[in-house]
Amino acid sequence: MTDIDYSAHETHQRADGDHPAMRTNQGVTISDNQNQLRVGQRGPSVLEDQIFREKINHFDQERIPERIVHGRGTGLHGYFECTRSLADVTQADLFQRVGERTPVFARLSTVAGGAGSVDTPRDVRGFAVKFYTKDGNWDLVGNNIPVFFIQDAIKFPDLVHAAKMEADRGYPQAATAHDTFWDFISLMPEATHMAMWIMSDRAIPRSLATMEGFGIHTFRLINAEGKSTFVKFHWKPRAGLQSTIWDETVKITGADPDYHRRDVFERIQRGQPLEWDLGLQMFDEAFAERFPFDVLDPTKLIPEEMLPVEIVGRMVLDRYPDNFFAETEQVAFCPSHVVPGIDFSNDPLLQGRLFSYLDTQMSRLGGPNFAQIPINQPKNVPSGCPFHNQMRDGMAQMAIPKGRANYEPNSLSRIGEPGGYREDPEKGYRSYPAQEDGNKLRMRPESFADHYSQARLFWVSMDVAEQKHIASAFTFELSKVSIPHVRSKMVANLRNVDEGLAGRVAKGLGIPLPDPTPSSIPLVEMAPSPALRIIRGPLEKHTLEGRTVGILVADGTDAKDLDGVVKGVTDAGGYALIIAPRIGSIRLSNGDLLTAGAQLFGQPSSLLDAVALVLTPEESAKLERESAAVIWIADAFAHLKAIGHNGSSTRLLEISGVQPGEGVTDLSAFVDAAKRRYWDREPLVRTLA
Repeated sequence: MTDIDYSAHETHQRADGDHPAMRTNQGVTISDNQNQLRVGQRGPSVLEDQIFREKINHFDQERIPERIVHGRGTGLHGYFECTRSLADVTQADLFQRVGERTPVFARLSTVAGGAGSVDTPRDVRGFAVKFYTKDGNWDLVGNNIPVFFIQDAIKFPDLVHAAKMEADRGYPQAATAHDTFWDFISLMPEATHMAMWIMSDRAIPRSLATMEGFGIHTFRLINAEGKSTFVKFHWKPRAGLQSTIWDETVKITGADPDYHRRDVFERIQRGQPLEWDLGLQMFDEAFAERFPFDVLDPTKLIPEEMLPVEIVGRMVLDRYPDNFFAETEQVAFCPSHVVPGIDFSNDPLLQGRLFSYLDTQMSRLGGPNFAQIPINQPKNVPSGCPFHNQMRDGMAQMAIPKGRANYEPNSLSRIGEPGGYREDPEKGYRSYPAQEDGNKLRMRPESFADHYSQARLFWVSMDVAEQKHIASAFTFELSKVSIPHVRSKMVANLRNVDEGLAGRVAKGLGIPLPDPTPSSIPLVEMAPSPALRIIRGPLEKHTLEGRTVGILVADGTDAKDLDGVVKGVTDAGGYALIIAPRIGSIRLSNGDLLTAGAQLFGQPSSLLDAVALVLTPEESAKLERESAAVIWIADAFAHLKAIGHNGSSTRLLEISGVQPGEGVTDLSAFVDAAKRRYWDREPLVRTLA
C-alpha cells in the first residue's frame, strides 16, 4: 500500500501548459467544473450528469461518524527516541537500542465534547500515541490524568451518557456542570478520586504541550526469557506543567475556540516542537502485594515518591498533518494493538477497552480494513509489506490480494508469496502465560473497595492555591446542578476526602453540611506526593520557551525599548507578538514603520503568557478611554501574569486595577519576570472557596 500524492493532481484553473487537467475519480478529463448539465441555459438539470453526481455524492459523504468520546482532537507526527535500553525487561524492539528513533503519530483531545466543540473546556484530555515499530504498531492510549472514573468497563456507557449532553435537551456541550453528570458521580464513590483531578487545574491545561500523559493501567513488559515486569507509563512534558485559571479559561474559549489547536500549529511553524520524556514505573509481584491498593484498580495511582519514574526515552512531535481528515480524523487507536514484549494485565477497565476500541474503529471507519488507511498502516516493518495474512474482502478493501488460496495452511503458493505465510513461533507475539483460576462471577475484589484514601492523597498533595481552585471548581460545577439532593450527596462524599473541602463547598453552595456518605473502609493516610501538584511542583517550569508575550505599542513607541524587549523574549525562547490599537503600520520613535502582528481589540491578554506596555505618555492617555485596553491590562493582572512597562503608563495601569508588587516591573526586569505566574497575587483579584 502506498500513499497517494494529491499535490501532483491539484489544479484550480482551466488546463493549460502549466496546469494539468482535472479528472474524475475514474480518470476522465473534466471539460467544465463550473456548471451542471442542463436542458437549455435556464432549464432543469439532468439526472445523467455523471460529473456532478460524482462530485456531490462524494461531498454528501465526506463526514464519517465522529468518535463518541475524544471527538475534538489534534494530531501530530514525530518520533520516539530510545534513551535507555530495556533489553533486560522487554523484547519490544523500540526499547532495545539507545538512540534509535521510531516514527509516531499522536492525537491529543478533549473527551466529552463533539468534533465541533471548543478546545478549552474543563475536561480530561486524551493522550494517544501510535508507535510505528519494526515489530508492528503499538498504541499507547491514555489520558492526561493517571486514574479513571470507574473500575469496570461495564460502567463506561453509563459514565459517557451521564457526561454527554442531556438526552432530552441536547446540552450542555463539552461541559460537566450539569445534573446528569453529577448525579452519576455522586452515586459512584469510586469516581471521587477522578473527580478531584478534573476539578483541579489539570483539567484546564495552558497548552497541549504543558500537560502530562499517562497510560493509566498496569501493563506487563515481557523479556526474551518470558519474565514479566509490571509497568505504568508516564509522559513528562519538557515544557513543564502549566494550567490556566478558570476565569482565563472562559475568556480564552470565547476569544479563540481553537486555542489549543492553533497553539501547537504555531509552535511547530516557529520551529518549536512539542517534547515529552517517556518514563516508566516498573515493579514486580512482591511490590504489588506490599502496595496498600490494588495495582489493577484504574482509580488508583502509585505515588512517584514510593516508586520513582525512570526515564527511558523522549518523544518529539514536529510535524502537523498534511490533511486533518485523512490523518487526525481517520487515525484509529486501540489499546489491543501491542507488539512482542508488551502485554496486558487483568485490570477490568483495560480488559473492556481491548474489545471496545476495535469495535468502535470498525464502525467508524467502514469495516475491518481500517488498518489499510495510510495513517493506520504499519510503516516500519522490515519486509516493507505490512500485511501478511489471509484476511481478505470486507468493506473498504483497498488492496488487491492475489492467489487462489485465502486460508492457512496451504501449499498452493511458494513461501514468500501471498498464501505462503506461516506463523513464527520464535519471533511472533506471545502472551504472558499467567496462571488464572476461580469461579465465574460478577463481583469486584475487596481490594478495590477503598474509594476515598487516594482522593485525600491528591487533596493533601496540592499547593494551597490549587486547593482553592479545586474547592471553587466543585462549587461552580455543583451550582449548575438544579436538583438539591444531588448537590448534597456530592458534598457528603467529599466529607470522606476532607472536612475542610466539604465545608468550603457547602458554604459556597449555601447548603447545610450533610452527613458523610457511609464507608466501611478506614481511610489510609498517606504522605503528600509533591509530584501530583502543578504549582510549586517538580514540573512547574519558569521559562519563556514556547510561550507568547504580547507587547503593546502605538505611534511614537520608543524603538530602542521595543527592540530590547523583543530581543530579550526571543533570546529566552519565547515568541514576541507585537500588538497595537490598529493592525496597520505604526510609526516608531526613529521613524521606522512597524506592522503589528495583532490588533489590541482582537487579541485578549488571556491568549498571552505575559504582557508589556511600550507606549508614549500621549498614546497611553488615549488608551485610558478605551475599555478594551483597560480590560486587556486588568485581565493580565487578574490572571497573575507579569506586566512590564516603560514608566509612561502608570495612570493606565492604575485605572486598570494593577497594584504594585511582584510581577509588575519595568522593562529591564520584565523578561525574567515573564517566565512565571504570581500565585500569591490571587487573593487580591478574586474570592475563592
